[in-house]
Amino acid sequence: MAATSNVLQAVPPLRVILLGAGQRPNVLPEAARLRPMIQRHARIIAEDFTGTTDMSHAEADLAIVLGGDGAILRSAHQMGERQLPVVAVNLGRLGFLAGLGPAELPEILHDFAAGKLGVIKHLMLECHVLRQNEAEPSCRQLGLNEVVVWSGPTFTIMDLDLYVDSEWVTTYSCDGLILSTPVGSTAHSLSSGGPILRKELQAFVISPISPHTLTNRPVVDSAERVYEFVVAKPNVGTSVVVDGHVLCTLQPGDRVRVSQARPRFQLVAAPGHSYYRTLREKLGWGGRLQMNQQ
Repeated sequence: MAATSNVLQAVPPLRVILLGAGQRPNVLPEAARLRPMIQRHARIIAEDFTGTTDMSHAEADLAIVLGGDGAILRSAHQMGERQLPVVAVNLGRLGFLAGLGPAELPEILHDFAAGKLGVIKHLMLECHVLRQNEAEPSCRQLGLNEVVVWSGPTFTIMDLDLYVDSEWVTTYSCDGLILSTPVGSTAHSLSSGGPILRKELQAFVISPISPHTLTNRPVVDSAERVYEFVVAKPNVGTSVVVDGHVLCTLQPGDRVRVSQARPRFQLVAAPGHSYYRTLREKLGWGGRLQMNQQ
């Protein structure tokens, strides 16, 4: 009778990529300080602190991003169609997405490797610019926060037509228009008077920038729909901006088409960092009036 043996297979170490906003003065020193600790829990297979390296083919289990929300936006662009789960360590100022402190990182890595932490998948968008008489889009970009059509120089008001599923909705006379994901609803859209959306919602916010008509209010609609913007007479500098970066300038007749993207941004759910706690702390919600004592 053949003998049997119970051999325990070693669990392969967690493979991570390390990304960050290297231009910030505190990020590179903090990365150097955290690297030995990270290597006790994981194997770093690639790193980049410029925001320019293509990470879409990285064979990793996790991305650790050091910095603020801007660093997270760049990391999402770097990963492209192949989004890895992200652990975001806040070394910036606000940090709606980057909510973890450096001291929390060892426990998060341990619990993620043990399968104790979930991953929240967030809506991303895809922006195409369709030029007249061209069969293929002239430019394309994935986005996590927003698409902005901005009037630009000569900084005169522009007329912008909005179409939803090919149906004409209205013409905005405005300085620009923002189409935001739920993640981006606490960014440029919020500062323009848009609502805050829970990040798990599958919806977009359309917010005009300085509309000439007061009845033009922000609109929330389904991410299942296709949105198009057309500026019949763009200014010299009228541009499409995705997550803070200029995609292209617009020519007469261009159609800016925005729809939900196939990939989803994946953020590791850290214990104790709830949705409303984040809003309360980051936006300074006090909850009660302070009465002056006579």
